[in-house]
Amino acid sequence: MTDAYTTGQPHRAMWLIWLALFVGLPALVATWEARAPLGHQRPAAARLQRPSAPPPAVAPVRLYALDRDRARSFNAAIPFSRLPNPAARPFLFSGSPTDLARAIDCLAAAQIYEAGDDAVGERAVAQVVLNRVRHPAFPKTVCGVVFQGQERATGCQFTFTCDGALARTPTQAAWERARDIAKSALAGKVYKPVGYATHYHTDWVVPYWSGSLDKIGAVGTHLFFRWRGWWGTPPAFRRAGDNGEPLVQRIARLSAAHQGEPDAPGALSPLVLAGGAVADLAARPQQMIGTGSLGQMMAGVRLIAIAPGAKSFLVELGRTAAPDSWPTLAQTFCAGRPECRIMAWRVGTAPGGLPLSGDQMESMAFAYIHNSATGLQRSLWNCLQTPRANKDECMRQRIPTAPAPELAGVRRKERFEVVKIAPPPPVVAAPAKP
Repeated sequence: MTDAYTTGQPHRAMWLIWLALFVGLPALVATWEARAPLGHQRPAAARLQRPSAPPPAVAPVRLYALDRDRARSFNAAIPFSRLPNPAARPFLFSGSPTDLARAIDCLAAAQIYEAGDDAVGERAVAQVVLNRVRHPAFPKTVCGVVFQGQERATGCQFTFTCDGALARTPTQAAWERARDIAKSALAGKVYKPVGYATHYHTDWVVPYWSGSLDKIGAVGTHLFFRWRGWWGTPPAFRRAGDNGEPLVQRIARLSAAHQGEPDAPGALSPLVLAGGAVADLAARPQQMIGTGSLGQMMAGVRLIAIAPGAKSFLVELGRTAAPDSWPTLAQTFCAGRPECRIMAWRVGTAPGGLPLSGDQMESMAFAYIHNSATGLQRSLWNCLQTPRANKDECMRQRIPTAPAPELAGVRRKERFEVVKIAPPPPVVAAPAKP
């Protein structure tokens, strides 16, 4: 995880941090410890009654200029809140398939770029994001929360959105694991240790807001915080997320759900193909196909059949889809499925359904297979139809049996014949001589 999140104006206790900078950390720690009990003994009524003032403002990230050792000592001196730390309620995403597809990939991006390929850290990040979606101080969508402030060179809420980290590409296996964690979180799985935390930071930095929030948990080197008073209690987290997850082109290379033209009418709206069967098939596991470049590629695609077990799909390719785009098409179908195989034919050569004959297997134009458990991901073309420079991308072709050579004077039988063989004539013994 990277350093993330900010909130409103510096707390009245922020003068203590300035004291650390100019007087020294020992005096600051002693003063903090003396004041800590007062900071954590708030009347219960103040926490149970919603204030008339609006939610706290969310400001850009601001850090104090402390070196790592001093920052760690300062953070260690801040006590954990003595108030209860209840687990957040399950978050059940209720948007459209398109919104779900975008939300999954925005949440997965926050997880993997903030926590790295670490399942525990990713779950903690996901919980903080969803807590923010529910809180009235933050945007109402998952993507809106994750990319809040991305337009600024500094001051974004998640530092990966403005510090160049997105230039790094995670491995396919790590990305799929992040997506699986995101899907679970959006389906109600809760990471209890961080409760209703809306902020966190690494233990080697000190944000301006660190003294104004309650420290409620630690995961690895990261510390988690929630607002004090009513805005940090469960009743403040009752807002439902909105539909209309925004399209974020900055993660389009990782996510087909975020490909298209932003703010264009109907961008990434459902594309009706084959009576909706293809769009529905692709949307349920992960991604919805859109009306941008991906949507154009999918035009005319027809789902023929789904093999038993829902792991293999027979597809008729559209006339406008270029062979180099077929892997993207297959990945869109297979996204979110642990195991998946695509068998595709050109228009006019597709079978009517299952089972497949040998000739139908031979006429297949393209095949794709992936297995998330093993990391297998492979695309193969019928190189008799579509020559490839890399022969490893070619399907194996059946080798026909060579006909037997013609022999002069020998007539080839086209079928088996029954030949009747006449019995030999009886042997007549010669008469004995007298």
